[in-house]
Amino acid sequence: MPVPEVFRGRMRVPAIAAPMFLVSGPQLVIATCKAGVAAAFPTLNARKIEYLGAWLAEMNASLGPQDSPYGVNLILHPSNTRLKDDFALVVEHRVPFVVTSLGHPGDIARAVHGYGGLVFSDIIHAHHAKKAIEAGVDGVIAVASGAGGHAGTQSAFSLIREIREFWDGVLILGGAISDGASIRAAEVLGADFAYMGTRFIATEESMAQPEYKQMLVDCAPRDIVYTDAVSGTNANFLLPSLERAGYTRDQLVQGAGKGKLKDLQDEAKAWRDMWSAGHGVAGIHDLPTVAELVDRLQLEYRAACALPPSAAVL
Repeated sequence: MPVPEVFRGRMRVPAIAAPMFLVSGPQLVIATCKAGVAAAFPTLNARKIEYLGAWLAEMNASLGPQDSPYGVNLILHPSNTRLKDDFALVVEHRVPFVVTSLGHPGDIARAVHGYGGLVFSDIIHAHHAKKAIEAGVDGVIAVASGAGGHAGTQSAFSLIREIREFWDGVLILGGAISDGASIRAAEVLGADFAYMGTRFIATEESMAQPEYKQMLVDCAPRDIVYTDAVSGTNANFLLPSLERAGYTRDQLVQGAGKGKLKDLQDEAKAWRDMWSAGHGVAGIHDLPTVAELVDRLQLEYRAACALPPSAAVL
């Protein structure tokens, strides 16, 4: 399975810190890339367009060829009125890779390929993967059951093996991956990289509120609820944060509180107070720095691979 050149020799473990709404910012991305794991952030986390330009300039100035590459997440849905302006800055700053969500990535892929970048597309079903591949993306991100945020419902075992029947390009797996052993398990299934979100929320450098981070430590998978109550689209959330907003578990499971958010700005307000997480909370017991976390991931991954300390990963 091919690994893009931009990742070769720059990764301590084959993992990407996923772009997380209202959580991923320059501090988290730069620290993660310097530690040896690729990372991305949603462009909408920069509240104003001028902030996004400053963030991209900071990342390009802070990260060198020895560091892991960084990327951005672009929401392609028509409700994202900033897409055109955000994408112009992505091209101007030649962002190494772009993650697309909620839309056809064809035009984005052509423009990013024009400056030598890569495009990966989020999907939750194999038929979505086929559409993304036809649109010319470089890689597919399979968001399986148990992932934080807008996760799918298909098992990682099933989803990865199904996609590998027709796709031999870059394949990235997300869903309940919190340690080095599960990164290795993703590779064994057929993925090139693991996609890690929840574990990186619970780090010192993430933009999440302290109470959010502590809730990740305190909660277990039984506290994760898959519901459409927040935005009208099913996603995994921490039950205690939803209960504080007035929901009961019965309402959430049944979908009785189905959200009716008007736009992305409305959704941002909801996600600010109702916190997302995946089943990976099972392995979160502390709030390390990113550097400490990546050190740990590397040790766990090498143990799972039975690799000697000096062996190269990518």
